[in-house]
Amino acid sequence: MTSDMQKEAMAVLAEVWSLSPDVRLGQLLAHLGFLGEAHLGRGLGYIEDDELLAVLYRHKAELLARLEGTTNPALPGAGTDTSVSGSPTSLEPTPTAELGR
Repeated sequence: MTSDMQKEAMAVLAEVWSLSPDVRLGQLLAHLGFLGEAHLGRGLGYIEDDELLAVLYRHKAELLARLEGTTNPALPGAGTDTSVSGSPTSLEPTPTAELGR
């Protein structure tokens, strides 16, 4: 990883972590490893640096969209009801049974 890429990765990691203040650093790293496996078929220790940056940027965009209550059209698969991590992106009311029927 080049020095510029290292600085960029660390900056994006800090941004992602600030968007998830309740997440511990170890949890965030484990989650990034899960995303690498889910999208690239390889764990965090086996993905290339540019792929890690792509995962970081993708996760950052997902978190920003979630905070704004929207989906991010720049992401592949955007507009769907699930995020890159498989969690719902849209908040829908829980269906309730109608009374008296």
